[in-house]
Formats: sequence, C-alpha cells, structure tokens
Amino acid sequence: MQLTEIQSAIQESVHDFAQSRIKPNSFDYEKAGGYPDGLFKEIADMGLWGMLAPEEFGGTEADYVSLVLAIMEIARADGALSTIISVQNSLVVSILLAKGNAEQKARFLPKLIGGETIGCFCLTEPDAGSDASSLRTRASQTKGGWILNGAKQFITSGKIAGLAIVFAATDPEAGKRGLTAFLVPTDKEGFIIDKIEHKLGQHASDTAALRFDNLFIEDELVLGEVGEGYKIALSNLEGGRIGIAAQAIGMAQAALEIAIQYAKDRTTFGKPIIEHQAVGFRLAGLKAKLEAAKQLVLSAAVMKDAGLPSLIQASMAKLVASETAEEVITGSIQTLGGYGYLEEFGIAKIYRDSRVCQIYEGTSDIQKMVISRNL
Repeated sequence: MQLTEIQSAIQESVHDFAQSRIKPNSFDYEKAGGYPDGLFKEIADMGLWGMLAPEEFGGTEADYVSLVLAIMEIARADGALSTIISVQNSLVVSILLAKGNAEQKARFLPKLIGGETIGCFCLTEPDAGSDASSLRTRASQTKGGWILNGAKQFITSGKIAGLAIVFAATDPEAGKRGLTAFLVPTDKEGFIIDKIEHKLGQHASDTAALRFDNLFIEDELVLGEVGEGYKIALSNLEGGRIGIAAQAIGMAQAALEIAIQYAKDRTTFGKPIIEHQAVGFRLAGLKAKLEAAKQLVLSAAVMKDAGLPSLIQASMAKLVASETAEEVITGSIQTLGGYGYLEEFGIAKIYRDSRVCQIYEGTSDIQKMVISRNL
C-alpha cells in the first residue's frame, strides 16, 4: 500500500530513534530484565505511548496504520519493548478512550501517554485464557464500591504497571453477561504480584502472575457499565491482534536483514554465498513471504482506521504474520549456519522473542477457529 506523507514521516522518525537509541542496548535490556530510568520518557517524547489519543491528553492523534508502522520499527530494534508499547496503545489507552468517562480519562490518560504510568490488561487466568466467559475472579458489591478477589496469569507489564484494567465476574450466574471491567491502581492494598515468569524470550518485558486479595475498588473505577466487561474485552481483540502481528513482522524483518548482510559478506567457493542459488533463492522466498504478511497486517490496520469490522482481518493478519515470522527467522538462522545459533549475531534473541507471537493475544489455533467460523 502507498503510505501518506505523515505515515512515512512517522515510520522514518521511529526507525531512526529505534536504531540509534534502542537497538544498540537491546542485549543490555535483556540482561537487566527491564529498561533504564528515563527511556520511557524518551518514548513519550516521540509520542509513542498514546499514538491514537487526542492531543488534549497528550496524544499523537495518529491512525492505526501509523501505530502499526511504529510497532514494526520498535520490534526491529527490540521485541520486548514493542510488546509493552503495543499493549499500552492497543489495549490500555484504547479501552480508556472508548469506555472511560471524562473523570477517568482526565485522571489516567495524561500519565499513561506521558510515560509516567505503564498499564496492564488483566483478562487471562490460570484456567481461563481465550475462554473469557469462564473467569473465576470475582467482584462483590459493597458500600461505595466492590471487593475484588481472584488471580490473573500471563500479564504483560504486571510488575511495572501503575494501572491495571481488570476483568471480573460481578454476576457469576449470568456468564459472559455478568463480567465487568475495573480500573485498578496497582498501589492499592490487596494488589499482589505472586510471580514473575521466567520465559524463553522477551526478558526485558515482565510477565506476571497477579492476585487480588479483598481489594477494594471504588464505584468510580468501574469502566463502562456493570456487566459490559465481556463486550469491552472482545471489542479490543482487533487492535491487540494487529499489534502483535506488527511486532512479528518487525522482528522477522530484523532477522532477515542480518541474514542478507551475512550472505553478502560471507564468501565460499570464490563468491558471496548469496550468489549460490540455494542461499539466494531461500532469502528471496523469505523476503516475498514477509512482504505479503506485512501487507496483510497493513490491510487490517486500514480497515480498523475506516471503522469497518476487522476482527477476521486482524485474526488472519496475526495468524499469517506470526507463523511467517517463525519461518523467516528460522530461515535466517539457517543462512548463518553455526553463527546463527550464537547469541552474538542477534538472530537467536530474535527467535526467542518472537516465538510467543503465535501464542499471546489468541493462539494460532484460536485465530483459525475465529476465521473458520466466518467462512
């Protein structure tokens, strides 16, 4: 697709920032298990925490295509950081914009967009992942608010978040019609980080198991209407899946760039290995598949910007992008041979960071189920 001047300018500026400021430090972030003080403010200065938000809250007022391009560029430099940025934009800020009242927006959005507060999206539970209607977390009404009890699993940024959007059953007998969303400041008594998961990749982005122990939530922190939680959760699946698809493309692109450069530099039998048909054809095939997947992701973003129903397009984009990314990254490792297996060449880290793209925000199997139901 043809980008507008604004979209191209955003992509270029994020690319320059990511390659100069983030990529050289990516291994350090991984070893530290997080990001240094001040980096999130730099990201805020780039306008990346609230790309879809209005200027009145400090947002960029960009479109979804621009957000996708930005996530791709961040992912090319560091996969874990792109996850945090994707969740912040596609889930936390977008939900607040869509369902928050004036007071909630004024209280939380400026800090989220300014990089002072990171948000987390708390839907998944130990026994309820894609089946959101089976949540066991409970919110019981009391004087002036609600008492929250339960547990959440696989929560991105659960450790560093200052605000959690938590989904709980307020009427367990009503099934999916009995779920409600709450805005939960993480400094409240009863908000407990049970565990930080040790993962295959994305070590700089924490993934936490959370628990709520008689946590009191004021009535004014109900997000949307009581009983509207399931609808709120599902309404943001499109954005979340497009965001993950974008990061998969970005990481795969980074791996392929390493492989192509290596193939140009490495000489065997008197010529660069890219001139050997086995290598050149492999890289050509990977390049074509990656470009096709990228265009599918951009297509989903265009539909989202147009206000069209895009859940199927988003599911197809995530399915194809995440599975294509693994093929591209694996092929890139193969191109480097033994060097591809070494951490110092960078592709091993990209592989570890990217593998989860076929799992979170709905596994590949879930995407196929969603698509098949609408054939």
